[in-house]
Amino acid sequence: MLEHGGRLARAVTQHGIPRERWLDLSTGISPYAYPVPAVPAEAWHRLPEDDDGLMRAARAYYAAPHLLAVPGSQAAIMALPRMRSRSRVGVISPGYNEHAHAWRQHGHDVRECPADALFERAADFDVIVLIHPNNPGGDRFRREALLALHASLASRGGWLIVDEAFVDTRPDGTLCAAACDSLIVLRSVGKFFGLAGVRAGFVASSPGLLEALRECLGPWTLSGPTRHVVKAALTDVDWQITMRARLREDSARLVALLTEHGLRPDGGCDLFQYCRHPDATRLHDALATRAILTRRFDNPPALRFGLPGDEVGFERLDVALAEVMA
Repeated sequence: MLEHGGRLARAVTQHGIPRERWLDLSTGISPYAYPVPAVPAEAWHRLPEDDDGLMRAARAYYAAPHLLAVPGSQAAIMALPRMRSRSRVGVISPGYNEHAHAWRQHGHDVRECPADALFERAADFDVIVLIHPNNPGGDRFRREALLALHASLASRGGWLIVDEAFVDTRPDGTLCAAACDSLIVLRSVGKFFGLAGVRAGFVASSPGLLEALRECLGPWTLSGPTRHVVKAALTDVDWQITMRARLREDSARLVALLTEHGLRPDGGCDLFQYCRHPDATRLHDALATRAILTRRFDNPPALRFGLPGDEVGFERLDVALAEVMA
């Protein structure tokens, strides 16, 4: 199993600090979870049904004509490599490690490259996997450049896969509307809506590819209660507008705070900031002794900071950084 953020239970055990004292900044999940509505008893009692209005809500929210609901975008990440014969696959690096891992597990020839190299050497690959904005580096790409890259791959029977798990705060950056059999877009409900526990996501592509993916995943990819909650979140436009503004403000505040303490971010988005630092391991450990959990990366040495989520959290991070950066 690969390493991920959110290993709070392990940090509690390792440092002997009670769980309630921790400030967990190790994930890119919004600290403001969507207020989950009451789930009707029928959702627990009956098998999920496709005509419950969820897909209509999802098509409207994602501006995508064709979608498949999946149990978290991770399910699609793991399944897509099974749907191609052995291919040359370029994956953005640094990035979400599960992408390269999944393609390697299924025997593909995988190279992890910075984004610039993937664009410049597109002819070397049959499949290119990008994350937009990137996690953890925050790389962003012009729509025209993405579509040109897709056209190059499609002309050779290739795929462009774009993981848009963190695009919800800037929805004008999505490629969902352009998705087709050679342009596959992954979306996550967990990050922006703060609902990682529901394990829900969507894939935008052509009807044919989505049907093949459905066959890989099997029926009832989302539970009845999950479908009820996700439908409510996707249709709550007022909450979405308010939350986008709040997350942008908090992100700007986090950038200012980190910069003030000599950790000017090298990248990020409205849900996290990414700071390269040669002493990242020491900083990670020093913050952990103060019950602040960050996500550490080794190549290159870096820390990712999620949003604190309240005034107390920002103040705790301020005090801790003043101590560990002294």
